[in-house]
Amino acid sequence: MVGQEVKRVRSAETELKDRLVSVNRVTKVTKGGRAFGFAAIVVVGDEKGVVGYGLGKAKEVTDAVSKGIDDAKKNLVKVTLSGATVPHEITGKFGGARVLLKPAAPGTGVIAGGAMRAVLESVGIHDVLAKSKGSSNPHNVVKATISALLQMRDAVQVSQQRGVKLSKVFHG
Repeated sequence: MVGQEVKRVRSAETELKDRLVSVNRVTKVTKGGRAFGFAAIVVVGDEKGVVGYGLGKAKEVTDAVSKGIDDAKKNLVKVTLSGATVPHEITGKFGGARVLLKPAAPGTGVIAGGAMRAVLESVGIHDVLAKSKGSSNPHNVVKATISALLQMRDAVQVSQQRGVKLSKVFHG
């Protein structure tokens, strides 16, 4: 994402759907015993190219999820799509997580697991081949997937950045 402008979106402008990626029970050991809490990772999106993720922590699961949704709505970004798939093959990295996204033919579906599936469905991608390599930590997989989505460019963006006509992008 070096030299790349992130397109932020306001949550009031869109109708968002939330997906729970994972809930983790955490324990704090004190002299009075164990104190249990929950951490929830949530992804929100409008299924039209806008997506965000958030982390919520609380003593109850429902409170953690609602905090995660609020946090996700503060971190919305706009993603470049090519119909119902991704415009080109891309690799995203965050921490120890590596993700690979490839365009797929219509009718293929979302071939992805767990945390990647939640992000891809929330952003509105219906046909994609995806592979998660390295760490399977849901925090890092979600961030790596969003990193990959933010790196994508369509042919119009490429022609504008290079200062050439659209036909020259395809035909050299």
